[in-house]
Amino acid sequence: MSMITERPVSNSAGQPPVRTVGEASATGRRDVRAVVSAYVALTKPRIVELLLVTTVPAMMLADGGMPSLWLVAVVLVGGSLAAGAASVLNCYIDRDIDQLMRRTKRRPLPAHTVAPRNALVFGLVLAVISVALMAAATNWLAAGLTLAAIAYYDLVYTLWLKRTTAANTFWGGACGAAPVLIGWAAVTGSLAPAAWGLFAVVFFWQMPHFYALAIKYKADYARAGIPMLPVVASVRRVNAEIIIFSWLTLLSSLAVWPLGMSPIYGVTALVVGGIFVVEAHKLCRRAARGEAVKPMRLFHWSTTYLTILFAAVALDALI
Repeated sequence: MSMITERPVSNSAGQPPVRTVGEASATGRRDVRAVVSAYVALTKPRIVELLLVTTVPAMMLADGGMPSLWLVAVVLVGGSLAAGAASVLNCYIDRDIDQLMRRTKRRPLPAHTVAPRNALVFGLVLAVISVALMAAATNWLAAGLTLAAIAYYDLVYTLWLKRTTAANTFWGGACGAAPVLIGWAAVTGSLAPAAWGLFAVVFFWQMPHFYALAIKYKADYARAGIPMLPVVASVRRVNAEIIIFSWLTLLSSLAVWPLGMSPIYGVTALVVGGIFVVEAHKLCRRAARGEAVKPMRLFHWSTTYLTILFAAVALDALI
């Protein structure tokens, strides 16, 4: 990153050097960009993006086609603000352990680029706006689910489960799967079996997805005292859960097929789900043999899997 160098400006009074107008302006713009970038980083945009990947297809399936663009826009904005709020508050709560982990020590709070109080206020404001927007533009069920997801993620998962139990990923899974229900409820004002089926897919998917990440950063979590499963359990136990939940992800996706879905979705679910399960078995087989594992291979494929599966949901709804 380029640096701006201060240049002395001579003056007869012997006063301290000052920046020229151009330099001061450039520095000011840089400072504003840095502040904006720090606040955006608190919202964890990549997580927001992944959540929205599941929301819009669920809305399309609920509508049986393409919902009104106004409703889609409202849910996208409201959902992004809600997910961002949950992430900001998560960063505020976890600021003590984030500074101990190499993966997170450059986040705005441990790096001291944003004050904790400012982050707290920012997160709460985003939460209020998101819930208010959902309540005003959709319905009370969607708004209630939005509020519940934020509260559960920050107060139940981040503040309690994450720090106290190796089952934290399992019990926290409802938060990541909530956007499916929120999107469906925004369209219909209710929840149908297909909505719960897609919820189950995302819920079970999170275990192998996050366990792979936890294997990669096992030392980080251990240093911070976070009892992620790969930190406190045997390789055999971790392998068993990765395989079980990978299969449950596949089976849940296939269970949605008879709920009004066409072969477009069914074949896609079978193929990409099968690849997901194979990748999980490969990872576990290498771990069981004591070989060098490549957990991020499963982690990245799991993201691709979810994207393809929900793209099939959207295509099925349109056709």
